[in-house]
Amino acid sequence: MKIRTSVLPSGEFIYGIHKPQFAVQNFRETDGIDLIGFFPDGSRFKSGLNFPTGDVEELQADWIYEIPNPFPFRGTTFITRSRADHKATDPTAISLPRKEHLSLSNVINDWIKDGDIRGKTIDKIFNTLPEPLLIALAANSTDPDDLIRLANLSCKMVYDSQGKLPKALAYVKESNGRIKADIKNRLLFEAVANNIFLPDAYKNVMVLKPGVQGNSEIVGEWLNKEESSHVFEYLRRNSYIPWGHYAANMANDSVRYSIKDLTMEDITGMRHLYYQRTYVRTAVQLGIAPAVNRKRLSVLEMEGLRSRIQDALFSEKKRSALEFNCTLWGWNFGFDYTPSKYRLHASHQQVHQQFALIPAVISATCGKIIPFNYGDLISAFVFDYRKETGKNFFDCYIEAIRTNRRMDCDKSGERRSLVVYEDSHVMLFVPKAQTSQWELNIMTKDNIGNILEADTDARKAIDRAMLVSVKVLSAMGARMITTIESSKRFDTKDTDQRL
Repeated sequence: MKIRTSVLPSGEFIYGIHKPQFAVQNFRETDGIDLIGFFPDGSRFKSGLNFPTGDVEELQADWIYEIPNPFPFRGTTFITRSRADHKATDPTAISLPRKEHLSLSNVINDWIKDGDIRGKTIDKIFNTLPEPLLIALAANSTDPDDLIRLANLSCKMVYDSQGKLPKALAYVKESNGRIKADIKNRLLFEAVANNIFLPDAYKNVMVLKPGVQGNSEIVGEWLNKEESSHVFEYLRRNSYIPWGHYAANMANDSVRYSIKDLTMEDITGMRHLYYQRTYVRTAVQLGIAPAVNRKRLSVLEMEGLRSRIQDALFSEKKRSALEFNCTLWGWNFGFDYTPSKYRLHASHQQVHQQFALIPAVISATCGKIIPFNYGDLISAFVFDYRKETGKNFFDCYIEAIRTNRRMDCDKSGERRSLVVYEDSHVMLFVPKAQTSQWELNIMTKDNIGNILEADTDARKAIDRAMLVSVKVLSAMGARMITTIESSKRFDTKDTDQRL
């Protein structure tokens, strides 16, 4: 095939194997052999191996597997055989270690007890720590006492009458009339407020209570008191994502800083707000919008609206009238700061998902252009694949996943499956050529290319697989997870593109 993909039309994976052997001419003119260490018996260890006297010959270097990604635009993955074989004997070896307990307050208390420190209180020591150490401690401490001290260093708070719990942030009014929270150290504030071990009362006051992070309006809500699940849908007006950027945030009375605390009801709520916003916005474009005001659509109402949208999209006239014809959805979980002040990953630790609609066309410096949609890359590829092979790509891909063979040539057939979880609608699997650590994919098994084509049962299956995926990754030690959606445009009738 001319197309660079690991998926053959026969429904099998193909990959290359490098078995390198080579000779290298030595052009070095000087010898810089030096002492680099000592052994326990006092004998010396020198760098002689780094300075060969003649040419270098490698007769049998480690094999390298070269695996094209199923989707050509995602490149190629290279895997060293020896490292892969080592991990294959114990797959749990790729897990990350759990966060160890860290308490500077306890360390200082031990110093005081031992008489190593005199005349200084714990608070004084915290006040004199340089900023990089403060940020490192704010991000990594597991001691609520540490974190409360750091929270009070970062901002000014108003406490209750007993002086035990914070009631609210202190605010100031600037000369230009702007009102802002009295935050003394923004980086420290963000680092400590996003630490899971900070008591919830402080999380609520500092970052969770509606309004403390800005004036974004709450335009949707999911509330299930029986399941203690509450989600707000925020509108971010002036966002880097244009035309209406929405965020389904777990509410301040449903603190979800950890995946282990996340429930199926939470995922259902966040995803319901995504489906609801998308369906209603699309229905408005098609002239079939329901009369909804200050009310959440029920699952039945939403499915009825989805069916009417699908019926309307059979009309070429209706399809061509769509100003917004594609979804944008993503989820960044996990927050961290490095002591060198680099922020890692999400904007905050509280679980939240973001979504929007992408326009069909936008104005450009000369005429118009089609805005980027990740799913368009898949759409173009499956078209080329069918043109060259006569086969539907996703049919071949699912067959290849089903018949996967181990790359280490283990003939036993054990542990060859790439599938982590599946039901009648979706499969959660490990892609043959991962492009990031522990990458997992959720894919619809039926011809469902976007959420408009997903009925109630399919949506439930997608949501459930999403929860399973993050639970699996979290159990392996993952603390930062990125999830993106690739979907086809609403006005595309090609059935060989899966969500």
